Amino acid sequence: MIRLDAATVLLQWAAGGMLFCWFTTRRRIISIGYGWLLRSVYLCFALGALATGLAFGTNPIREASSAMVAAGCLFALAVSVIRKNAGVSGYDAEFDRRSERVAEMTGIERTADKATSRTGPEFNPVLDLVPAVIGCVGLIAASIDAAADSSTWTVTVALLRTLIGAAFIGAISDGMLLGHWYLTQPGLPRRLLNEMVTALAWLWPLEIAALLLPTGMASVWTGAVDDGWGGLLGWMWAMCALTTIILVAVTKAALKERYYSAVMAATGLLYLAILTAFGTDIVARAVLDQT
Repeated sequence: MIRLDAATVLLQWAAGGMLFCWFTTRRRIISIGYGWLLRSVYLCFALGALATGLAFGTNPIREASSAMVAAGCLFALAVSVIRKNAGVSGYDAEFDRRSERVAEMTGIERTADKATSRTGPEFNPVLDLVPAVIGCVGLIAASIDAAADSSTWTVTVALLRTLIGAAFIGAISDGMLLGHWYLTQPGLPRRLLNEMVTALAWLWPLEIAALLLPTGMASVWTGAVDDGWGGLLGWMWAMCALTTIILVAVTKAALKERYYSAVMAATGLLYLAILTAFGTDIVARAVLDQT
């Protein structure tokens, strides 16, 4: 149904990653360093998508989109750095709340509130959403170009697989990075990670459904599509898909535990889930490239 194109995959990764960067930064709770990390990472992915597309088969709209995604990430990063003295309102409010609680417990006089010491306008998280929207334009163009034929069904399936896959890859990648960020910001509320895991749980059935739409992975099991390994890749895909949702469910359960170590356990589970999630998306699209 679609060709597995490295430039498209990298653009999916960049667009989906920035979508879920905004998904987290919109809460204005996580520190500014997290945004710097993700914008820098997906800036590199967008540049990689551009370079790969120019080197191995150009789609003008996709390559222009990749360049604009990179520019959008760079612009958001620059604005965030310039406005760093404004801080993050939710993070500062949480810091002040904890400081007040410690002062009440210990009797130690508090210093000035962090929130009141900030100056200038705060970074607008909508800037993180802009690269994701721009990336969708390039992904739509790449999907239409890569469809096996121009029929409405084929193009629709290609679009669903590409756009849902972008969100799926972005969510699992950002979930793993967000879990690691708790080492840097231990007081970060768990609800941010819980939201990301919940988003993954909702995206998983959409991803599986898109990859099962005809001609889909069910055709590998029936033998209608030859994977070159006697159907083995079809069963490997099924195991990756099943393992991914199990890991997501176990991660959700781990986050219910009160101890801080539960967050680290959840991060480790997400680290495994990113491998199986990529197997779910990439293996299927590589096999279906033969249809």
